[in-house]
Amino acid sequence: MDAEKMKYQKQHGHDHANLSAGKYLGVTILNGLITVVEIAGGIMSGSLALLSDAAHNLGDTVSIATSYIAWKIAGREKDVRRTYGYKRAEIIAAFVNASALVAISLFLVFEAVRRFRNPETIHSGLMIGVAVFGLLANFISMRLLQKAAHGNMNVRSSYLHLLGDTVSSLGVLGGGIAIRVWGAFWIDPLITIMISLYIMRQSWVIVKNSVGILMQSAADLDYRAMQREIEAIPEVRNIHHVHTWMANEETVYFEAHLELGDCRLSEACGIADRIEAILKERYGISHVTLQFETGRCAEKSFFKK
Repeated sequence: MDAEKMKYQKQHGHDHANLSAGKYLGVTILNGLITVVEIAGGIMSGSLALLSDAAHNLGDTVSIATSYIAWKIAGREKDVRRTYGYKRAEIIAAFVNASALVAISLFLVFEAVRRFRNPETIHSGLMIGVAVFGLLANFISMRLLQKAAHGNMNVRSSYLHLLGDTVSSLGVLGGGIAIRVWGAFWIDPLITIMISLYIMRQSWVIVKNSVGILMQSAADLDYRAMQREIEAIPEVRNIHHVHTWMANEETVYFEAHLELGDCRLSEACGIADRIEAILKERYGISHVTLQFETGRCAEKSFFKK
């Protein structure tokens, strides 16, 4: 793990701990209110854009509530059935939320294409008023989660939902103004496509990273430098069969076999302490499991095949 990445984790890794139930509740209530207002506004103005945005906000309200539940579950202490704890609840929620965003964005793209072909007349004044309300409410919700979104994938997926809603409201507002001034109905679907493509790109990163953690992919570390440092310890002949995986974005597990020369158990414990210090201080490893041996493994490759 490079120094810049470790610095980022130290600065932001626990920002989500500062979240409160009040913030999540506030965001959920605001999004629910936006949904109700946009549904009413969409029906009264005849704006399909507002109704689509209302559907988007409804989905986001559910996602944010799910995110909060996952955050609470992740804070539980480990037990006899969940010996690694509940940290991956947030990763699962992040995957579900980000996947839903991709699906919603795809729907909006298809809907925008349909509007290009069949533009609809709408009440632009009402559309503008509702869009302004949605923009302000979404911006407030987004700001409530902005800080914690830097260090937590689950919160970041919720933040991206709100960012999409905010930009979407801005697009609806711009479209309403353009329709009112120039009668340019084509601007609304164009903005929708641009927003959707941006959100899909951001969401796909979360989907990919969350799948990597759920599939127990190896952590992104400088393994060659790690190997050189550990094998530079005089008593260590070889480190092999290395495995790393992550419980969440912050918690990295490490296990490996180490071949030593003949030595006493008390000496091996001292070697283990030195290796754990290297792994924790220089590579951000959270939990270390080492298996000492002397000529036991025939296969000495760093990663076990």
